[in-house]
Amino acid sequence: MKSDHFTRYHEELLEGSYDCVDRIVVNAYFEFAQSAGGFRSWWRTLMGSDETLDRAHMERMAGWFKRRLEAYAKKNKIPFLYCDAGERKHEKAEPYVPKDPDFTGMFLVLVGRAPAPVWEVERNSKNQITNLYRKKKWPYVNHYHIHLMDPDWGHITIRICGYPPFGAQVIANGHEWVECQARKRSLPIEMEGNCFTGGSDFQALNQIAKTLRAARAVGRLTKVCDRWLYSACLCFALDSEQQERSDFKYQYAFYQLEHSRNLLFKRGTTLDEVYEKLLDRTRRALDVKTLKTIFGRKYRPHNQTKRGSMCRLEKVIERPAYNLTVFKLHFGKLTLKIYDKGDRVLRVEIVAHNVKDLRCGALVEKMPRLLKTMQEYLHNFLNIVQAAHVSFLDEGTFDDLATPSQRGTKRLAGVDFNKVRIRRVVAAVVALGPKPLVLRSPIWREKCAKSLDRNSNPTTRGVRRTIWSRSAAKPWWNVSADPPLPRHG
Repeated sequence: MKSDHFTRYHEELLEGSYDCVDRIVVNAYFEFAQSAGGFRSWWRTLMGSDETLDRAHMERMAGWFKRRLEAYAKKNKIPFLYCDAGERKHEKAEPYVPKDPDFTGMFLVLVGRAPAPVWEVERNSKNQITNLYRKKKWPYVNHYHIHLMDPDWGHITIRICGYPPFGAQVIANGHEWVECQARKRSLPIEMEGNCFTGGSDFQALNQIAKTLRAARAVGRLTKVCDRWLYSACLCFALDSEQQERSDFKYQYAFYQLEHSRNLLFKRGTTLDEVYEKLLDRTRRALDVKTLKTIFGRKYRPHNQTKRGSMCRLEKVIERPAYNLTVFKLHFGKLTLKIYDKGDRVLRVEIVAHNVKDLRCGALVEKMPRLLKTMQEYLHNFLNIVQAAHVSFLDEGTFDDLATPSQRGTKRLAGVDFNKVRIRRVVAAVVALGPKPLVLRSPIWREKCAKSLDRNSNPTTRGVRRTIWSRSAAKPWWNVSADPPLPRHG
């Protein structure tokens, strides 16, 4: 686990820490049938001709899917429940999760309505197909949330549409995968919700979680998708002979990913003190420029979503429950969160609501690169949080800032905070420091001008004097320098 400045600063207060992949949402789709020509060709192969290719026959196929799945659930005494609009299905499923650790297979089916890209067929008077298209506004149809227990991944959910070509989503959780592997190795673990707590072997858990970010994890994820999609979902629409005859095969691409860094403090009171001060100091320091620095972007998000809403760019503090405070940063379809989990765990989490915003591709083969990018964003965020949370000056250094310093053979004047120009330069250091490669004179001038809402022209000499002053001879933001961090008190 690559250490950040915030974690390193508080390491004496921590009992342990670990990085882990959280929620994983994979889109499963039959690529050949995503185009009108491909779907028509597949239907011909399946049915023998396209004479039956119409909305009525597709609705009939969706009805067969529902009746077969419902009959299977009734025969095996599996709850088959309908959900109201807006009902949180994962919360409804919690009471039905099997307590037996050796249970494997389907244990619950939830039915809810949601938009789906259903094919529409237009024919002329001679019953010839003239148009095969999808409506821009998708119709609401039944989706089936099939909950299963897997021996390697624990609780997984498959959401599938009954209309051809049977698009699906596979929802899994990296914490549950790590838990299953730890139990197989008889490692000591303690869990509170979706989090490992005191009593767990954090070093061993880190090693297990690391394998889920490696290239070979792609095969593990693909294997569990294949294991259940064909045997527990698609079989209710197409039997094995129909699947083979029509050459139906799913392809996989990520839709959502979550990754978290979890810090276990030795004492809950220490966590409360650190977190409250962090909230108070950090929320004022993060502006648009800093958010763009965290996510390595040149511009703020500006594209509209498909539903017409603008991309989000904001910082929010939410209190969804008593004694739970969540600090969120929204940058388009990416979200960074800090919140306390349990009595002693501080979780820092990055959520990609749509992995396209990571700009690394979406296919499952891109999993290591996607997670590496998310880790970099998380690392940048914690470095900036540390900069805003704790001063980087050693005790007594502030009093000596005005004293001249030496850079090679050149003598530089001290840093006098009584001068407005120096204060502007230092403000720019704090705002732009996490990305040292972007520290160029035009950016300095722009940042300094905005700090006082008027034009300013900080000289390169002033910038150099600030950076190479005695207090910043080794800048804290220069990761390669790896300077010792100041301690508490």
